[in-house]
Amino acid sequence: MAEKTRVLILGGGFGGLYAALEFEKHRDLRFEVTLISRENFFLFTPMLHEIAASDLDLTNIVNPVRKMIRHVNFFVGDVEKIDIENRQVVVSHGFDRHSHTLDYDQLVLALGSVTNFFNLPGVAEHALTMKSLGDAIQLRNRLIAHLEEADTECARAERQPLLTFVVAGGGFAGVETIASINDFLRDALPFYPNLKENMLRVVLVHPGEFILPELGEKLGRYADKKLRERGVEIHAKSKVLAVRPDEIELSNGERITSSTLVWTAGVSPNPTLDLIACPKERGRIKANANLEVEGIDGLWALGDCALVPDAATGGFCPPTAQHASREGKIVAQNIMASIYRKPKKPFSFKTLGLLAAIGRHTGVARILGVNFSGFLAWFLWRGIYWSKLPRMEKKVRVAIDWALDVFFSKDFVQYLDQRALAHTQTETRTAPWNREQLSVAGIDDPGCSGVDHARQPGSPPPATVAS
Repeated sequence: MAEKTRVLILGGGFGGLYAALEFEKHRDLRFEVTLISRENFFLFTPMLHEIAASDLDLTNIVNPVRKMIRHVNFFVGDVEKIDIENRQVVVSHGFDRHSHTLDYDQLVLALGSVTNFFNLPGVAEHALTMKSLGDAIQLRNRLIAHLEEADTECARAERQPLLTFVVAGGGFAGVETIASINDFLRDALPFYPNLKENMLRVVLVHPGEFILPELGEKLGRYADKKLRERGVEIHAKSKVLAVRPDEIELSNGERITSSTLVWTAGVSPNPTLDLIACPKERGRIKANANLEVEGIDGLWALGDCALVPDAATGGFCPPTAQHASREGKIVAQNIMASIYRKPKKPFSFKTLGLLAAIGRHTGVARILGVNFSGFLAWFLWRGIYWSKLPRMEKKVRVAIDWALDVFFSKDFVQYLDQRALAHTQTETRTAPWNREQLSVAGIDDPGCSGVDHARQPGSPPPATVAS
């Protein structure tokens, strides 16, 4: 039997996973395929904002990778080094962070992107993000912690930063996040007797003339109108310039008193790509139509970390999930074709549609060039993304969650690891809690307690509920 071709796939997002699934489907014994990912699950990011808003249980949009690939090796770890010359990748994992060196014949780069804070003062230190499951959990914990503290805080000056929530970025992630935050907070207010709707301030900051520019001005204006009707302030043609613990400075001169900023205003290529000397543009690896990195034999790139030519437009393919998943299938097919000396297939795909949920059973969508808005667009959003969920088990669980929402209200509880919280409290009984410790414990700025609204030094923060 011929020696097996060793294929390493770096990255467990849409591109990397769907490449692994294509190899899984073919089960070609000539290939030894290994998928390397930082997490042991695949996160369905289009529904991430529903976790923050308590519309879905957090496990329902994650799939265990090992249940999805049975004939592909799987390695959980962080890529530390990529040696193109010797065809080796060094991966670290475990609590003690020990390293493994993996050899390869074919290497697929599907490392995605990371949040770009553009070196703005205070943004990286104080802003939350919305790219991972942990981000959604942290945001939900922050929303509830601030409601809990504000309900017992009498001073307006103390309440204002707690009840003001800002999202930077008016693209899909920003709009869906602000809509979910707004719905969640307003649904929660009736359970906090000392809080009124006029105390709440929910703000979206966007540098363009209208939000959701990918969908065009008409749908962007529609989304703007609906969000404003529901109490969201929208600052168009504005940018965040700087962030301090309780203040956000905008380019229009306004300073917003707030201790919560969610940053969705930009991404940049994964810095791991800096380890590779190959053609790049704006930090992304340049691939050809076959998803090969020209000049380096056995190297392939796709998804957010790659610039893939779009034959239809003459530009590059957009970094969307629907493109990445299809690129993953093509790259697996082309690797097999290269080994069997068959013609490779150039990647070609035209965006089928773009959709956004904007809260309260409304949405906006452009599908095959046709615009939809309102309830129908929201229904299409749910139906289409539900159909894209991997594995029938998750489809059933999500459908049940959505059905139960018709009859029952949201659960306003925090996700906490009580053992970690207890351990943190024990260690800090003799010292005040700082912001970093509170964040680790899942509590962000729980605020003052007691009649005089001054927490006693060394006392632990208020107890919270774990779901």
